[in-house]
Amino acid sequence: MDLPRHDLGLLLSLDVLLAELSVTRAARRLGISQPALSAQLARLRDLFDDPLLVRSGRGLVPTSRAEALRAPLNRLLEELQSLVAAEMPFDPTAGPVAARVIATDYVHATATSRLVQSFQAQGLAARVVMMSHDAQRSRDDLEEGRADLMIASEALLPMGLRHEPLFHESFVVVQRKGHPRGARPFDLDSFCGCDHALVAPVGGTLKGVTDEVLAALGRSRRIAALLPSFLQLPPLIVMTDLIAVAPRRLAMARADDLDMFAPPVDLPGFTINLAWHPRRDHDPRVSWLRSRILALDL
Repeated sequence: MDLPRHDLGLLLSLDVLLAELSVTRAARRLGISQPALSAQLARLRDLFDDPLLVRSGRGLVPTSRAEALRAPLNRLLEELQSLVAAEMPFDPTAGPVAARVIATDYVHATATSRLVQSFQAQGLAARVVMMSHDAQRSRDDLEEGRADLMIASEALLPMGLRHEPLFHESFVVVQRKGHPRGARPFDLDSFCGCDHALVAPVGGTLKGVTDEVLAALGRSRRIAALLPSFLQLPPLIVMTDLIAVAPRRLAMARADDLDMFAPPVDLPGFTINLAWHPRRDHDPRVSWLRSRILALDL
């Protein structure tokens, strides 16, 4: 390869082509015409002496050489962008602000939505992309620049991320307003005597932290419904006589529909952290986003 005679901007085009696997979509994203990008792809093939992208059915697939280039190319461009950006202060009023945040649906409802509210209150042009947590994909998304930040409990954070505490969450027992048991506080017998809904977002197990605490006391509870998401919990509780253990912030958001009580056993809370990849330590935009999230009243 004779790199000096090639435009380094070709590498940016290759990065977008590998992300989109479509000349049409990549050209639209780059803001150039499709023939111009096709010409750049021809130059890239000459540069790497490889087809890079080959047609398969209606789409394009990367060659093995292109697949091997994908991650290091993305890192190179990210580092180059950070190098340039580090010399320039971030101005959130200069143009649209993009914030790509990984979290569970409960955290998005609790924290990320407040970021949207904060941007709107300040009149900032901003786009907040709420990305789902995925145990296999989230670290790659952060490392390769597809996501900026992650908000999660430490147990869900991938290895190698920087993180700092965002807020501490505790648990309450919830039931619907007008529940036949009345509004008296729960003791251990009344708690174990009710039918429960359990949220088990990972693995679908029929036991949670509450069950471990009860088992240590020689007690158990009846699980009548198993849900994959905390956001599905309030509607179920409102329409049934089930009770549930829920994060306090989630219950407070439905205070008009739910009664809240202290658990009759000592349940450990958990800390939600704000996390980012070390490669983004000196990225002015990501640093600014971190400061905005940490300033939220959560």
